Amino acid sequence: MALVPVAEALERLLDGATALPGESVPLADAAGRALAEPVVALRTQPPFNASAMDGYAVRAADVASVPVRLSVIGMAPAGRGYDGSVGRAEAVRIFTGAPVPEGADTIVIQENVRDLGNGHVEVTEPTAKDRNIRRRGLDFSQGDVLLDKGRILDPAALSLAASANHPTLNVVRRPLVAIVATGDELLAPGSEPGPDQIISSNAYGVAAAAQSVGARALDLGIAADREQDIAALVKKAVAAKADVIVTLGGASVGDHDLIHDVLTGEGINLDFWKIAMRPGKPLMFGRLGDIRCIGLPGNPVASLVCSQLFLKPLLARLGGRSFQQDMRRARLAAAMQANDLRQDYVRAVVREDDRALVATPFGIQDSSMLRMLADANGLIVREPFAPAAEAGAECSVLMLR
Repeated sequence: MALVPVAEALERLLDGATALPGESVPLADAAGRALAEPVVALRTQPPFNASAMDGYAVRAADVASVPVRLSVIGMAPAGRGYDGSVGRAEAVRIFTGAPVPEGADTIVIQENVRDLGNGHVEVTEPTAKDRNIRRRGLDFSQGDVLLDKGRILDPAALSLAASANHPTLNVVRRPLVAIVATGDELLAPGSEPGPDQIISSNAYGVAAAAQSVGARALDLGIAADREQDIAALVKKAVAAKADVIVTLGGASVGDHDLIHDVLTGEGINLDFWKIAMRPGKPLMFGRLGDIRCIGLPGNPVASLVCSQLFLKPLLARLGGRSFQQDMRRARLAAAMQANDLRQDYVRAVVREDDRALVATPFGIQDSSMLRMLADANGLIVREPFAPAAEAGAECSVLMLR
């Protein structure tokens, strides 16, 4: 099979992917979720003309000229308004959030009032009509569309939905990603490896990538290099109703790379399994009914780069989110050789220098070297057959953080 270009592979992987169905969740559980439908105000806020300050509710005509003496006829704390009406030369002591009493049309702030005792105050600064009053419906009115479908429920959006009197919200169901690692050589962190074994790391990074776009991750553990063991974990993923199955390793064409055969045996409709990119050439994609299956390379760096390029956009779309790679222009800090037929993603440190970005590629780009990826904050993207580039030449950079 010919190598599939990166852009085409992404297009085929995303083809037909749409937001999953909505589900109703309590407001307290909705943080970070994407709305499956717009949020409409169930009430008006504020529901009455409310004081915006602590002070005195008065008639503006009475405080146009100062100083002026007023009689205090009552009090209006927040949550309990004054039942009577404010007449000529009268005032009601009022606090922020309380309803403005009938007859009053302005609030004199308490700093501009002197207490004379015996139920009288003196206003020392004139106050115009409608000052320090939040009019009914200032924020929103019942029936207003407050939040659009697809909005991510950040702190402000959640508070707005609560203020609009929504105890629950209809949000897009979070995609479930089932992760299956394969390999006799792999052991869980904390194990004591034998002479031919290594510690498994890919699942943790892939799960974190999934969670960063709002998905749920189900780590099904490590399958030995036996078809029946791998198939058993794939069946578990199907039983868990995973939306995406991610396999780690075993997606190449060697004698011990069994993922292709296992998934074919389970009835997968394979789309492609070779991509024109570095790192990440042996990436597999297909569909098992409604489940999308992605076979990531076993090399840790390739696995995480492919998660950034393919898994995150897919999960974001299934979760009702928008997603765009953070691509920027920079200048090379070092010369780079001409590229071959594969699109390169070169680990680099990207810094700002004289208000321009400068990308310094690491000298070694082995796809097993995780430390270098952790130190990198960007990937220099080099198109297939890109010519050699000198230091100072422009380049495209995919920012990782």
